[in-house]
Amino acid sequence: MIAAALKQPALVAALAATLAATLVSCGFSETVEEFGGPAQGSTYSVKYVSAKGVPDKAALKADVEAIFAEVDEQMSTYRDDSLIEQFNRSPAGSCMSMPAGVLQLIETGNTLHRDSGGAFDLTLEPLLDLWGFGPRGNGERRVPSEHALQEVRGRIGQERLHIDGDRLCKDVDLQVDFNSIAAGYTVDRIIARLVEQGVSSYLVEATGELKAVGRKPDGQPWRIALEAPRDDQRAIQRVIELDGYGISTSGDYRNYFEEQGVRYSHTLDPQTAAPIQHTLAAVTVAAPSTLMADGLSTVLLVLGPDKGFEYAERKGIAAFFVTREGDGFVTRSTATFEQLFAAGGKQ
Repeated sequence: MIAAALKQPALVAALAATLAATLVSCGFSETVEEFGGPAQGSTYSVKYVSAKGVPDKAALKADVEAIFAEVDEQMSTYRDDSLIEQFNRSPAGSCMSMPAGVLQLIETGNTLHRDSGGAFDLTLEPLLDLWGFGPRGNGERRVPSEHALQEVRGRIGQERLHIDGDRLCKDVDLQVDFNSIAAGYTVDRIIARLVEQGVSSYLVEATGELKAVGRKPDGQPWRIALEAPRDDQRAIQRVIELDGYGISTSGDYRNYFEEQGVRYSHTLDPQTAAPIQHTLAAVTVAAPSTLMADGLSTVLLVLGPDKGFEYAERKGIAAFFVTREGDGFVTRSTATFEQLFAAGGKQ
C-alpha cells in the first residue's frame, strides 16, 4: 500500500441517492454505476454514467485496480520491493532507471518545491520516521532530540535529487516519499483510463482526493461535501458542484500527537524540520489536475493561514481555508475559488 494516511480523507461524496436515476436514449438505459474497495492504505470509489459502448463494471474495475497495483509497485514506501524503496536503499551518488510515472512525480515535486520557496519537499521520509509518522517510525510518536534532527537534516532536500534522462539520481543518502501527491496522480491515471474506455461522466475518489466531470443521467451535477476539520466527528463544512476539477484537502486534524500540551501534526515544514505550528486546520484546493490539487493543498497547509493565502491569491489558486479561532473555525476563500463555486456551488 502507498499510504500512511498522511493526507486524511476530508471529502465525502454527497447525494448518493441519485444512483437510481436513469435516462433512456436510443434504446439504451444510462445509469450511474459504482464500484470501489481498499487502496493505498485507505479506500477508493468510482461512480460513472454507463453509456452505450462502455465496458461492463467488472472490466472497468479490473482496469482501475491494475492501475493501483502498478502505482503500488512503483511508488509505495510500505513495500520493500517497490522501485522507489529500491532507490531509497541505494547509496549517495547513485542513479536508477525509473518509469515515466515516477519521473513525472519528481518533476511535479521539483516545480512545487521551487515555486513555493521550499515548502514542498519529496525527501522528508527520514524526518517523518523520526517524528513517528513515517513507514519506519515504529509507531512511536515523540519529539526527537536536537542531535537526531541535525543528523536527519543532512539527508533531506529536494535540490539534492535530479533526473538524468530516464534515471533518478541522488547526491546524498536521501529517501523519496510520494505520499503527498501519489493519490492525486492515481486519480488522474484512473480517469485517463475511463475516458479511453468511453466514459464521459464520472466521479473518481482515492484516499480523499477526487475529480468529477460531466452530469448524471437526470442532468444533475456531481456534488461533493467539504468536511469540517474536526477530530471528534464528521461534519460538512460546504457542499459544492463539481465539473472538470480535481479536489484535494490537506489538514492537521486527524493524524497528530500531543506532548506536554503541544499538538504535533503529521504535516512537516521542510524549513524547520518540525510539524507545522500555526492555526490553519485545513485547506482545500481545486485544479484541473488532481495531481496538482494534491500537491498544492500540501504547499498551502505548510505555508499557513497568512502566507498560504497570499501565495494562493498571487498564483490564482482556487483554495478554501479553514482556520482555528478560539473554540471554533473561520473560513475564507480565494477569489478564484469563489468564481468557480459561487451561488451555492455552481460553476
